[in-house]
Amino acid sequence: MIPLHDDNPTHITPYVTYSLIAICVFVFLWQQSLGPAAEQAVYALGVIPAVLFNYASLPAGLDVIPPWMSIFTSMFMHGSWMHLLGNMLYLWIFGDNVEASMGHARFIVFYLLCGVAAALAQAVPDPQSTVPMVGASGAISGVLGAYLLLYPHARVLVFIPLGFFMFSERIPAGWVLGFWFLMQLISSSASAGQQGGVAFGAHIGGFIAGMALISFFKYRHVQLFAPPR
Repeated sequence: MIPLHDDNPTHITPYVTYSLIAICVFVFLWQQSLGPAAEQAVYALGVIPAVLFNYASLPAGLDVIPPWMSIFTSMFMHGSWMHLLGNMLYLWIFGDNVEASMGHARFIVFYLLCGVAAALAQAVPDPQSTVPMVGASGAISGVLGAYLLLYPHARVLVFIPLGFFMFSERIPAGWVLGFWFLMQLISSSASAGQQGGVAFGAHIGGFIAGMALISFFKYRHVQLFAPPR
C-alpha cells in the first residue's frame, strides 16, 4: 500500500515538517553535485557502527566530524532519488498532524530523538559493521509510530497495486501503519545476517520510539486514539 493523502486537516502551518523536507532535498541535491565523491560523503557523514563504537576509524580526510555527530547528519542524507521521494512522501502525509499535536519546537526534539533511537537500534546489534547508514527513514518511522497512537481512525487514501490491477481506497491509518510495521518486522527477519540494503532495524526502532515518546511530547489536551471524525 502506497499512501497518497490523509483526511486529517491541521490547524497550524507545519513549518518544521516543510523545513525538514526542504533540508533533505537540498542535501540530496548537494550529494548529487559531488559526482564520484558522493560515496565519500556518505562514509564521512553517514552512521558507521564500527566507527561510532570505536571499533574502526575513518581514513584521513573523511573524519570531518565526531562519530556521534554522524547520527544527526545521516538523518538528512539519502542513497537515491527513490529513497528520498519515499521518505518525503511519508513525512509530508503524516508529519503535519504529529507536529500540530505537540508544537513546532517539541516536534524538532521529538523527530531527532526518534532518529537517534533508530540509528542505535540498527547499530547496537552489529556494532562492528562498516556499512554506512543514511536516510530520514528512522526519524520518520517515529512520526508514523506517533501518528498510529494519535489518529488510528483517520482515513488514508492509499494506492494498491495487485498485479495488473491497480486501485485506490481510503483505509483507517491504524491498518495502514500497522501493516507497514508488520512488513518491517517480516523484512527484518528475512534479511537477518545480510550486509547493506534497507535498515529495517532502524525503522522498527524509530517506530517504537515514536510510540513511546508521544505521550511525553503531545499537548495535554491532545488525546491518544482520537475517535473518527
